[in-house]
Amino acid sequence: MPNASSNTAVVIYSGGMDSYTVLHRALQQGRDVHALSFDYGQRHARELQVAASVCAKLGVPHQLIDIRAIHGLIDNSALTDAGRDMPEGDYGEDNLTATVVPNRNMILLSLAIAKAVNIGAGRVDYGAHGGDHVLYPDCRPEFVEAMGAVAAIANFAPVEIHAPYLRSSKAEILADGLAMGLDYADTWTCYRGEALACGRCGSCRERLAAFAANGVTDPLGYSSLQPEAAAITRPETAAQQLDSDASARGDG
Repeated sequence: MPNASSNTAVVIYSGGMDSYTVLHRALQQGRDVHALSFDYGQRHARELQVAASVCAKLGVPHQLIDIRAIHGLIDNSALTDAGRDMPEGDYGEDNLTATVVPNRNMILLSLAIAKAVNIGAGRVDYGAHGGDHVLYPDCRPEFVEAMGAVAAIANFAPVEIHAPYLRSSKAEILADGLAMGLDYADTWTCYRGEALACGRCGSCRERLAAFAANGVTDPLGYSSLQPEAAAITRPETAAQQLDSDASARGDG
């Protein structure tokens, strides 16, 4: 069995804003990063395509793991059942509960821990953040702490579960990424996989609100931008677009 290396980290990388920032944070810490993405039968593959492109550009080892065989176990969600209506509007328990994928992070973390043990990595990083606590139980501190305790004893080599933004807001995560010079054109957030982000789903609205809170413009194109997005009250959010020349500069 490989010896655990404190310098090696497996990053669960979806292609979204949070995991994109986590990935770059680990790289800037000088970690030997191995990125893992998962196809579990999501409604679209836009995030996964973005993740593959980013890793290729960065030269980061990247594995896309096909676990679509479990789709029938986790299809009771608007994110995995294309026949369901996708809820729109701000995040909230009464609105976006339909987007909860049963046991998702426990499944993904378990596989990432296996990868870490297999390659001798001492850490698994993932992008749980403070704004998800109200809706997603597997992004709450209690879950991360419990999974960390299990990861420490499940194998001969202990693995740390690292969620650097566990108590941060979306706006704070974005602020950290902007301070690193990241280009968020290299991310996908929308729950829909269309040519343009919808601007209406909870994920888009939260993203837009985070950009607004930071006083910058989101580089993604949107099919619908609602003025009230800037007024979203969820603590980690705010709205709009990053400098249009960021892509030309190749930031991130």
